Parts: sequence; structure tokens; C-alpha cells
Amino acid sequence: MWWYLLPTVFLGWSLGANDAANVFGPTIASGLIPHKPAMIFGSLFVVLGAVVGGSKGLLNVSAITTGLVLDSALAVLSAASTVTIMTLLKFPVSTSQAVFGGIVGTNIFRFGFENVNWAPMLKFVVVWVLTPTGAAVISFLLYKILAILFRRIRSVQLQDRFITVGSWLVGFYGCYALGANNVANVTGALVGNLLSVTEAALIGGLCIGLGMISFSKGVIATVGKGIIALDHFSGMVAVLAHSITVWVYSLVGIPVSSSQAIVGAVIGLGYARGAKLSNPRIVLNIVLAWVATPLVAGLISYILCLGVNSWF
Repeated sequence: MWWYLLPTVFLGWSLGANDAANVFGPTIASGLIPHKPAMIFGSLFVVLGAVVGGSKGLLNVSAITTGLVLDSALAVLSAASTVTIMTLLKFPVSTSQAVFGGIVGTNIFRFGFENVNWAPMLKFVVVWVLTPTGAAVISFLLYKILAILFRRIRSVQLQDRFITVGSWLVGFYGCYALGANNVANVTGALVGNLLSVTEAALIGGLCIGLGMISFSKGVIATVGKGIIALDHFSGMVAVLAHSITVWVYSLVGIPVSSSQAIVGAVIGLGYARGAKLSNPRIVLNIVLAWVATPLVAGLISYILCLGVNSWF
């Protein structure tokens, strides 16, 4: 039975590789924080967040599965495949949408489209819109407030120290929020049919941390430089807005897209500074990737169910 965990390990690794950019992308891309130490120490906070704050999300995701461990494993495998493809294309994809699409694919296969219980899934869809818009608003307001306070620091040396220390602390907070919220995407589908909540939180957190350390540079460049060029202070504020957004949703147990949160935060901050998008086409491609993600994951999941069930 434990071989069903292999897709989960794959998905956790893919999520960590992709979503590390959402926590440290702006600050690493701006040269403020070195990549390797950020990933190593950040992964520890991811595990801490998963173990301490991940239980509500894990239970909510498990509630929308078919209840069969094989279906859960196939849903996770389809999500992992989708996330990996998008990561190779250097798009900050929504893992939440990939997992949701994978689960929906298995539900449609088992029950038929018309017999799927769509009601508990509605809240997941609603937050796809609320996450980037909410992060943009938070980022806009945070920048306006913190910029006033920051300008009151007269010493340039103290300003630099404030930004450096603040960026590390905000990054660790973001990693904690990422673990608490997104561990449900990694192992939530297996809670109740293979794993306990505690086991799911620990295994999911470790897998995310491994992905951060081993394969995160490409998407960091896309998020950190490709949307809006940020200075050190702005990058810190963007990560803080992203982290607040993700953490709030972890408190209510709804796994959201960390990628959508950071993109919304970066865009909101850019407007607060009066800056224009560096490349609108990149933003459009990111949005199109978000739309395609659940559809691709759902299709892969459905095809896998067909193949496996016809084989056995």
C-alpha cells in the first residue's frame, strides 16, 4: 500500500520547486538574499508550518475525494505531472488547482459528471479569484503604510539592516505559511484512506522542503524579475503580503495558490509604486497557465483512471 505515497513525494517535490519562488523570488532575484541558505533554512519552516498548522486544510481536501486510495494516488500523480510540466516551462503554477483538477477527474470517472457532488468544491473555486485580488489589495496598502514608516529611518545603514533582517524574517514567515496551507495539496487526498493527519503533515512538509532545496531557481527568476522589477524594500513588502494571504487561508483550512498570491502581491505593489508591468505578456501567460492547470490535471487524472482500471 505504501507505494501509493510515491506520487505524493513527487507532488511535494514539484510544489517546493515551484512555490519557493513565491516566498523568496523577489528578494533572491534582487540580490538581497542568497539562494542556497534561503532554501535550506526556509525548508525547515515549511516543515514546521505543515506540522503545526496544516491539519484543517488536510481534512478539507480529504473530504472531496472519492475515498478510494487508488483514486487519491492517481489524482496526486496527475497533479504532480502537471506542476512539473509548468515548472519546466518556468511558470508559477497553482498546485491547489492541479490537485483540485486531479481530484475532480477521479470523481467524474467514478460517479459521472452529473453525479459529482459539486457543492463542497465551490469554496475552492471561489478562492481562485479572491487569492490574487486579495493579495494585490494587501500589498498595495502595506506598501503605502510601510513606506511612510521606512522613510522616517534617517540612517542609510539602519535602512539596509532593516531591509535585510526584515526580508529574512518575512521569508521564514512565508515558508511557515506555505507549509501550513499547501501541505494539504500534497497529502490531503490520502488522509483517512492511507495516512493520519500527523503523518500527512510531516511527510508533505518534508517533500516540499526537498523540492525547494533541489530545483527552484528557474521559477524564482520568472517571479522575481519577469513581472515587475522590484527594489529590496518592495520585494520584502510583496513577500509579506503574499505570506499574510496564504496564512489567513490556512487558518480556515482552504489550500490556496501561493503562486497566485505572490503574483497578485507583486502587481499590487507595482501599482502602489506607480510602476508598469515589465512584460504584460508574461502575466498573460501566467494567467493562462492557471486556467489550463486544473483542466490538464483533470484530463490526465481521468485518463489514468481509465488506463489503470482497464488494466486491472
